[in-house]
Amino acid sequence: MDFVQARKNMVASQVRTNDVTDLRLQAALENAPREQFLPVDLKHLAYVEREIEYAKDRRLLTPRDFAKLLAAADVRPGDLVLDVACGSGYSTAVLAQLAEMVVGLEPDEALAQTAQANLNALGLTNAAVIVGDPAAGAAKQGPFDLIFLGAPIEVEPVRLLEQLKEGGRLASIIRLGGVFRGAVYRRSGSAIAPVPSFDASARHVLPAFAAPKVFKF
Repeated sequence: MDFVQARKNMVASQVRTNDVTDLRLQAALENAPREQFLPVDLKHLAYVEREIEYAKDRRLLTPRDFAKLLAAADVRPGDLVLDVACGSGYSTAVLAQLAEMVVGLEPDEALAQTAQANLNALGLTNAAVIVGDPAAGAAKQGPFDLIFLGAPIEVEPVRLLEQLKEGGRLASIIRLGGVFRGAVYRRSGSAIAPVPSFDASARHVLPAFAAPKVFKF
């Protein structure tokens, strides 16, 4: 399979056609080999428009959802970014091309080591992966200009929002009733509220941000 051509096709037919017009973002997506962040038996699915589960509770978002969430996040060259539940490091690799520094946060130590190895293989020296609880964030490394969650959430990420700089953003797919929408929280003084921007196809909620189950008797 020609992964280079598949990557170009992804940007042309799954990214640009979904109103993602930022040329820096398009270039970052074209330069990041999705297949290298997947196990051998899943590499052939790297550019298919579907979520790909590659480890327990870790999935690659569809190319469309991922690109639109990054576009909404408005990643800037001087940003310090926290990439929460970064998994094998794909989102970290894309963010590292757009920001000044990226901290990947992953609770699974083996997966964190894989992510760091993947980033090293691509020569991305402005990204580092640490092991930690997604819900707790990484306050010692912050505060952050941007916090990125590459999986849906159902509850407000309170401790993460506390780690934003003034004017900082938190981008995630959030569940609003029965609908999942890409959204960005922005810190302005004590006011922080999500602003939805697009309907997302992702449905698998990150366990650290799942709503408590209500038992009916």
